[in-house]
Amino acid sequence: MTYQLITPDCRFDAVILGNGDFPSHAVPLGILRNARHIFCCDGAGISLIERGIVPDAIIGDGDSLPQKFKEEYGHIIHIVNEQEHNDQTKATLFCRNLGYRRIAYIGATGRREDHTIGNISLLMDYMADYGMEPVMVTDHGYFIPCRGRSEFATFARQQVSIFNFGYTKISAEGLAWRTYNYRNWWQGTLNEAEGDSVTIDTDGNYIVFFTHNAKIRI
Repeated sequence: MTYQLITPDCRFDAVILGNGDFPSHAVPLGILRNARHIFCCDGAGISLIERGIVPDAIIGDGDSLPQKFKEEYGHIIHIVNEQEHNDQTKATLFCRNLGYRRIAYIGATGRREDHTIGNISLLMDYMADYGMEPVMVTDHGYFIPCRGRSEFATFARQQVSIFNFGYTKISAEGLAWRTYNYRNWWQGTLNEAEGDSVTIDTDGNYIVFFTHNAKIRI
């Protein structure tokens, strides 16, 4: 699998906007502005509409939507009452049912740390179980779930973190420091791309994080 750099000009099948911190960096804002379709997780619909953008749909259990808002935007609100999945996953399944596979997640981090960790880890389920191609974009960088051998477009001094989701063997090319079988998530953080590509090869699943900006030498 080959992955391009994530830039403000990237186009996805759809964007799912979470109710975490609304983005301020040029990359997630550009992706949101250029989105073909936008789907909001519950209260994120309020934040987006307040900024002058009406999404295609608002999906969730509706617990954070005021009654007056529900009445005004009922035509795009889809209430899903089951509690097995969080609103991010409900929105993902909604997109999958529409045939959208390449999804950018924005506003999925920030606020409560347990929600942030849960939302990031769910990317692996979306790839492995749902057949999606998800990318989670934050104000600092982006997360991509992967399996096996993958090649990534990078730039010199771009920081790269690798999180093990079940592999037992790993090798890499284009990184400043040697990879090994990370047993804890911190061990794979803060590596660095040496040039315009990085290749990672494993026998299992992993999530990679890439920063938007190069590390500054002091």
